[in-house]
Amino acid sequence: MTDTASATTTTTTTPGAAADSGAPAGAPPAGAPTMPDPRPALAAAMALAGRTVAAVRPDQLDLPVPSCPEFDVRELTGHLLFALRRLAAVARGEADTTEPLVVEGAAHPDWAALWADAARQVTEALADDAVLGRMVALPFATLPGAVAAGIYTSEMTTHTWDLARATGQAPAFDDGVCELSLAVMRVGLPAGERGGEVPFAAPVDVADDAPAIDRLVAWVGRRP
Repeated sequence: MTDTASATTTTTTTPGAAADSGAPAGAPPAGAPTMPDPRPALAAAMALAGRTVAAVRPDQLDLPVPSCPEFDVRELTGHLLFALRRLAAVARGEADTTEPLVVEGAAHPDWAALWADAARQVTEALADDAVLGRMVALPFATLPGAVAAGIYTSEMTTHTWDLARATGQAPAFDDGVCELSLAVMRVGLPAGERGGEVPFAAPVDVADDAPAIDRLVAWVGRRP
């Protein structure tokens, strides 16, 4: 696996931020680390998510997603599409999209075109380096654009893992993408702040040398 996330470094610090569930964010910790430019990792995560959704068979759309029980496969594909549209909107400085958390997704006959358009909007909205340092308003926090992009890299990657597990796929997860996602989530989703308004299960123990994707999903409460 390549190390896509080891790209140019920004000076954006990584403040406390929850994932796309709407959980509240904490204040930036003292000495919060800088993070690399998240755009290459986000692009790789979007591409892998798109390929994974494209490989879902029609007869799998109603399957449950055991690691993400609020969605079935059909709904999870629609949630991934929604996440791209939300990120593009807030990166453009617009009010958060009023679309539902699930759009038609892979069941839509024009799925590939819908996904390509949403990914293009994200890329264009984040193209200006200034966006990385500009504050963007998400439902759960107002954050630098770089941090928001890092959170959505984790969102794409984790839900791609969920979808792959539910449909019997084995995507080639990029170690660098997973490591960046994990670094963002370790700050934004502390181990002790789970349950209630933070709808994530406790971290699952995995070996320190486990694959990066296993360590990421374990941190957000999945069992690899």
